[in-house]
Amino acid sequence: MKKIEPGPGQESVWDYPRPPRLEQTRKTLRVEFNGTVVAESSSAFRVLETSHPPTYYFPPEDVRTELLQPVKGRTMCEWKGAASYFDLEVKGRRAERAVWTYRQPNEAFTPIAGYYCFYPSLMDACYVDEEQVESQEGDFYGGWITKDIVGPFKGGSGTMFW
Repeated sequence: MKKIEPGPGQESVWDYPRPPRLEQTRKTLRVEFNGTVVAESSSAFRVLETSHPPTYYFPPEDVRTELLQPVKGRTMCEWKGAASYFDLEVKGRRAERAVWTYRQPNEAFTPIAGYYCFYPSLMDACYVDEEQVESQEGDFYGGWITKDIVGPFKGGSGTMFW
């Protein structure tokens, strides 16, 4: 693994902290699925963690929550706590376990309690200020990659022990 040096206006995920940092963003975020905008916000949070592209957490009032269906099972994050998952269904098309939330996150992450995060790999498109994001490799982390983020990124084959 060789760190990519960021250019002007870019961030390296290798400069992000561990434990992760939570910060507000005023960038306009949008999630589309099956011809429908399912979330759009300019008052979200992003989580920045070493080796990971940011994940974005949308306030519930900016999410079409009527399209979310809770599913069984949780995962644990050593920093944020227990995550609960949702299927997303729009006009008969379903993305399984495509959305998650921390209902009662650990203390440092209480600002995102009840906020929703989307796996961009399971959506038709996700945007940060009109730039369509690339999804982080793998099926666990759910990071959003834009032109202003450089890696390499954890998540793909061979990165488990980074």
